[in-house]
Amino acid sequence: MSIGNHNVLAPRMRGQRPTGLACGERPTEPKGPLFVTALAFAQLTLFIALLGPVMVSMALKVSTLTEDPTARTSIVGSVLGIGALAAVIGNAVFGRLSDRTTSRFGRRRPWLIGGTLVMAGALLVISQATTAEVLILGWFVAQLGANAAISPFVATLADQLPEKQYASVSATIGVMQNVGILAATWFASLFATDMLLLFMAPAAVGVVGMVVYALVLPDPVLTVRPAKFTLKELVQSFWVNPVKHSDYGFAWWSRFLIFLASFMFTSFRFPFIVDRLHLEAAQAAGAVFMGVLVYTLALVPASYLAGWLSDRTGRRKLPVALATVLFAVGTYLLVHVETVGQFYLVEALLGIAFGIYASVDMALVLEVLPNANSTAKDLGVFNMANAAPQSLAPFAGAWLLTVGAAAAPNYGLLLGAAAAAALAGALVILPIKGVR
Repeated sequence: MSIGNHNVLAPRMRGQRPTGLACGERPTEPKGPLFVTALAFAQLTLFIALLGPVMVSMALKVSTLTEDPTARTSIVGSVLGIGALAAVIGNAVFGRLSDRTTSRFGRRRPWLIGGTLVMAGALLVISQATTAEVLILGWFVAQLGANAAISPFVATLADQLPEKQYASVSATIGVMQNVGILAATWFASLFATDMLLLFMAPAAVGVVGMVVYALVLPDPVLTVRPAKFTLKELVQSFWVNPVKHSDYGFAWWSRFLIFLASFMFTSFRFPFIVDRLHLEAAQAAGAVFMGVLVYTLALVPASYLAGWLSDRTGRRKLPVALATVLFAVGTYLLVHVETVGQFYLVEALLGIAFGIYASVDMALVLEVLPNANSTAKDLGVFNMANAAPQSLAPFAGAWLLTVGAAAAPNYGLLLGAAAAAALAGALVILPIKGVR
């Protein structure tokens, strides 16, 4: 998703007529409330459908297949880990294909609807699965479908928004993703004993939201057919030259590092609460929910305020770097948490930090995209920095917890390493030259 040696959005994307697109210059007027509302609704509903299985539903489904706790943990880990691999593949490949689509319905719209429908179909298969193998295959396909929609969806931000609206709208979709986590948890509590509704009620909501957005979206048609799609282009779908586009490379690594830091904790948040705060499983589950709620309540105002200020001042690097440092501090403070109240306070601090980061970092990324004609592909590559840590963090975290651990998991080492990763993510932002 990111970046070049200077602000390529200004000279290359803003005011440029992308070759073969039936459209004029890049937008200069802000999008109205209808478009922004539809965009936010699509983000919310898609992530309700996608995050439900990650947060709760898949574990509930696996519990219907086996009563062995070790087997349940192993199956859930395999399902989600392989699904994260599908997300990495889908983001890059379908982003590239979206950029090349010549459908009369536009470049993005067919993938938004088609990908969401594939995801819903795969979730139906998962709801009826009776073996771990079917769960793994179903979630792999669900992630491919979801990311076939997500990559073009994110690209519509660059397609449709003027630069002065980047951070404020990015704040909105960031908030919707986190609200989606809460909503997904609520759906799971409603339908915990009905596997069909557990997966298909959120899936139906996701389809409705994306169809609404697709209908509102003014999606220009690619009128010049691109050259034949080759194996070389397929391989290039996973690559943006970080030397030629150094700003892109720095932003990619910054995103990777802070997401790695985040997932290193969230992957082990439940056992951390049980082991360090000495709560029973039921109490720990309640503490997790309240922690996410506190995190989200802190994130929402921080995200909107930071996005508004960033758009007003045009500054991106400083807010991103400071937010990442604050996230590192909050992560390290978890080492010293001894009570549930302290845990909630740190969750609030982390929510503020990530709210600022999410709104402004996305704006930074949109400003440094290398090529106006391959925004979905470039954003797809950047989204690999989101997806890869989801696979790596559980394995790295599990190893760190065992290092020097005699009687209890080494949460101090885990959280210290996560804080160091976040701090490195802040430092990597500083060399970016094309954005203030």
